[in-house]
Amino acid sequence: MTATHAGQRLDRLAAVLEREGIDAIFLSSPISMGYLQGFFEGGGERFLTLALHRDGRVRMIGPALSAVQAGRCGIADVRAWRDGEDPMVHVAELAMDWNLRSAVIAVDDDMPASYVLALQNALPAALFRTGQSVLSELMWVKDEAELDLMRRAGAIADESLAAALEALRPGVTEIEIERVLSTEMRRRGATPSFAIVATGANAAEPHHHSDETQTKAGDVVILDFGCNLGGYLSDITRTVALGDPGEEVRKVYGIVYCAFMAARHAIRPGVPSEEVDRHARKVIADSGYGEFFIHRTGHGIGMRVHEEPYIIEGNTTALVPGNCFSVEPGIYMPGRFGVRIENIVTVTTDGHESLNAEPSSEIVIV
Repeated sequence: MTATHAGQRLDRLAAVLEREGIDAIFLSSPISMGYLQGFFEGGGERFLTLALHRDGRVRMIGPALSAVQAGRCGIADVRAWRDGEDPMVHVAELAMDWNLRSAVIAVDDDMPASYVLALQNALPAALFRTGQSVLSELMWVKDEAELDLMRRAGAIADESLAAALEALRPGVTEIEIERVLSTEMRRRGATPSFAIVATGANAAEPHHHSDETQTKAGDVVILDFGCNLGGYLSDITRTVALGDPGEEVRKVYGIVYCAFMAARHAIRPGVPSEEVDRHARKVIADSGYGEFFIHRTGHGIGMRVHEEPYIIEGNTTALVPGNCFSVEPGIYMPGRFGVRIENIVTVTTDGHESLNAEPSSEIVIV
């Protein structure tokens, strides 16, 4: 991240703080600090925060062992404390310098409770509030450099899927296929972020943990995985079958595919997020499987795997160009099988772009 890029993001955040009547924001998440300053380091049990005043001033309070890296990332004002010292001394000093003793202070949602409680104890007259909506206003619209990383992360996931399908055969375990996916993503220069391989009845569990279950002929297999490239994430799901899965599975797959495409066709600037969910959900409900679609249609993604915009009923926030999110309808038949299809998309000025290759309109048999 260049100093200019970091400065622009800090200026934008300061403007949002000013508009919202927030005097300062305290950040501790490596993602939040990394997005703003390129500092991807957490404090763990040691108190560490990057503070931004609404007038644009920035100060970091953190352990001495992080001070050099903070300076290397362009953070000019670093107040370091050593083990055995009280970091709240620096917080009190900051409160004096920035007049925060009775201020409105936002904190990011990933800040540990121990940090928040220490801050509240040090500044008992201050009003603390969540800062996630403030950060989301910046992070949910991706610029071209961010989109390029997400396209590349998506391509790595696509390529790794092909290798996993070659290894998929009766008798291999979910864990073995998960290892193939991780190896392939790493071989292509990315860091695996997660992988779910679910076969047979396990595929009816959307967040199944891959285990030693062996695949067998006729099984439906869900592969849901992603990687991190340069701080940005991919997330893809494909459902395949080991041999002929039977007519019901083919039917359900076709319904999920139609729901996936219905949601995709609804995506354009100005459309409320919930409308995309409604289009997918209607297809599945009208087919008689509504009770088996048990989650939202999608979630925003970027430096976090789950962020705004959430594609769910009740979210009336309008989509804008640069939003990135998943489209992932699914049907889950308890104890039997499940089907889910997922691509990551970004909203464009006239519609959307998929960051993954297109899924098959019929279930792939391997």
